[in-house]
Amino acid sequence: MAGCGVRWPHILGVVLGGAALLTVGILLGHYAIPKDTPGPVAPGWVNGLSQDLDQAKLEDFMSQVDAANIRENLRRLSSKPHMATTKGDEDLVQLLLSRWQDPRTGLDKATEVKYDVFLSFPDPEKPNSVAVVLENGTHAFVSRRTEANLTADQSDPDVVQPYAAYAPPGNPKGKLVYANQGKVSDYQELIQKGINLTNTIAITRYGGAGRAAKAINGAEFGVIGVVVYTDPADINDGLASPEETYPNSWYLPPSGVERGSYNTYFGDLLTPYYPAKDFTYRIPEDQITGIPPVPTQPIGFEDARTLICNLTGPVAAVSWQGSLGCVYHLGPGFQQDGPFSNTSDVQVNVYNQRRINQSSNVVGLIRGSVEPDRYVMYGNHRDSWVHGAIDPSSGTAVMLEITRVLGKMVKEGKWRPRRSIIFGSWGAEEFGLIGSTEYTEEFYSKLQQRTVAYLNVDIAVFANATLRAQGTPLAQRVIFEAAHQVQSPADASMTVYDNWKLHFNRTSPVYGVIPSLGSLGAGSDYAPFVHYLGITSMDMAYTYDRSKTSARIYPAYHTAFDTFDYAEKFIDPGFTSHQTVARTAGNVLLRLADTLILPLDPGNYGEMLQQMHDAANQGEFLADLARNDISLVPLQAAITHFQSAAAALNQHIASLQKQESPSPFHVRMANDQLMLLERAFLDPRAFPEKYYYSHVIMASRSSSVATFPGLADAYASAKQNGTWEDVRKHLTIVVQAIGNAASILEPVEE
Repeated sequence: MAGCGVRWPHILGVVLGGAALLTVGILLGHYAIPKDTPGPVAPGWVNGLSQDLDQAKLEDFMSQVDAANIRENLRRLSSKPHMATTKGDEDLVQLLLSRWQDPRTGLDKATEVKYDVFLSFPDPEKPNSVAVVLENGTHAFVSRRTEANLTADQSDPDVVQPYAAYAPPGNPKGKLVYANQGKVSDYQELIQKGINLTNTIAITRYGGAGRAAKAINGAEFGVIGVVVYTDPADINDGLASPEETYPNSWYLPPSGVERGSYNTYFGDLLTPYYPAKDFTYRIPEDQITGIPPVPTQPIGFEDARTLICNLTGPVAAVSWQGSLGCVYHLGPGFQQDGPFSNTSDVQVNVYNQRRINQSSNVVGLIRGSVEPDRYVMYGNHRDSWVHGAIDPSSGTAVMLEITRVLGKMVKEGKWRPRRSIIFGSWGAEEFGLIGSTEYTEEFYSKLQQRTVAYLNVDIAVFANATLRAQGTPLAQRVIFEAAHQVQSPADASMTVYDNWKLHFNRTSPVYGVIPSLGSLGAGSDYAPFVHYLGITSMDMAYTYDRSKTSARIYPAYHTAFDTFDYAEKFIDPGFTSHQTVARTAGNVLLRLADTLILPLDPGNYGEMLQQMHDAANQGEFLADLARNDISLVPLQAAITHFQSAAAALNQHIASLQKQESPSPFHVRMANDQLMLLERAFLDPRAFPEKYYYSHVIMASRSSSVATFPGLADAYASAKQNGTWEDVRKHLTIVVQAIGNAASILEPVEE
């Protein structure tokens, strides 16, 4: 038959190729399988397969981390405002590239990755404002355009005026009402008190609800404009006078205004699920959801005092009172005997502009020597609202010191990691985690198939009291191991672990009293990695002593007072906490990159799953499920199955670790099981209304019940509408996800 002739050269090639593969297999088997009797010396490339963490090199790394270098990094990074896509930001792109391409201390590779992203800026010619307008149209009060010039930093011409990014332009005018934190329940309480919110302006304080939610919620009740301020009760421990605030202490001065992105979701708003490139389809702007539907403007508490302390109407509840030095009333409108008449309106003037700008990520690489196709990732965003000394330059300063030390070790030939390490300096994070999200979208398949873990250090130092770490349960072990090895900056006789346990702890049924590892929301660039890609993620920082302050976050957050002077005087004098974070995060990084078998423990997930089950298996929650014939028995069975599989895998790993030269194939299989476990909890159909959220265990939760997020929210909805089908659906989703995860941990069938 035509075309069926024998192709001997092809067959010969196949035979020779097979022989070569067989030879490699024999070598691997011969040298990798432990033997009782001495054998021939293995080739170097075979010995490299069993390369493990070198404690001496780990100690060498930590000893080289220099607080003075971090201080100088921070001084340079925060010397100018560097809002996303501005000249200050572009200058830092070049700084990162030059550092990571340095021939003596640089990385193997550094590249700039650009995206065309949708951003929002104030009009420099038309300042936003909040004004009190009298009946004759004159302004009896206008909010400050900029913060007070307390140090030279606030006078920099590149300081952006306070604004709410993505708030629409407009000039709504109406009677002012005080709506506490702008939660749905807050607006409902005003309605219950007989206050008509139609065509009103609401003034709300930060906290309680997301920035955008304050405006979105208000609009649903008829509010046509929103003003947002930071109450000294929430961030200054009640202190409000100039003598008690910066530059005399770390507390926010009266003129300080918290800028921010008023955006519910993350990633570029016009290109959800796709990278914002020139070829990418962009949805129409009117299809964007999760941003304010009404003009919104932030102000300082100095200006908020003028407005709130002159309101009329019912007295606000005790829980709504703050520290402006007066009794808070609800409105609507002003007192007749105050500086404004009760006929005066408040006008919110917003002139924001939306446009597409080019934003850059800077990505650096140290190639792995044994498993170059396995990535350990470390990231921090670069852009800030103003000088951003703490947010995010403290994190960038730490990252630059880590890369300097590791780059030097690589260039000098003293070290190369087992796995590849990728460093990311993400752009436009402040507008909604844009740089990191676009990166995960562009390289979705590669990152999901190859990434071992992602470590985020955004704000490295909120304050200098203790470590604060967040992460998925799988990461608990490696964070604890690193924290045990680093000294506390405050007391050389105490480890970071012990100091952490003193400040934040919990009682574990397995380990006893241990530090409390926080859960991951969507507050920084870890979000797309864990929620979208299912990559084991963690976030680390040093923070304040909760027994000494109730500050919602560090007081100068997102203001023109977040400067090098502020950081050096009040956040971390001596930069020893920065140094400690660099040592701890770097320790975690090296353990993930160099340990033969990944230092991740699936058993800790089993403990968390049981806790989430137990939260649902009690009280009114359980009784309501029973009344609607919904059983948690399948959920407990799935968790028990998972715990059994996790214990068996841990036992298998322990046996591998006892072997002098474990089979590289068995090591790789165990590592893949650990790496892929987090992916097993993904269900892209579980939360269709939530962009990017597909991690069934770690997704956002609006319900107060600390159980599985989908189940908790479905239960809360069922209590309101009486429909329990979504509860059954989400119970199915979580049972399936846990069973799926258990199967990942079970031995590979032969």
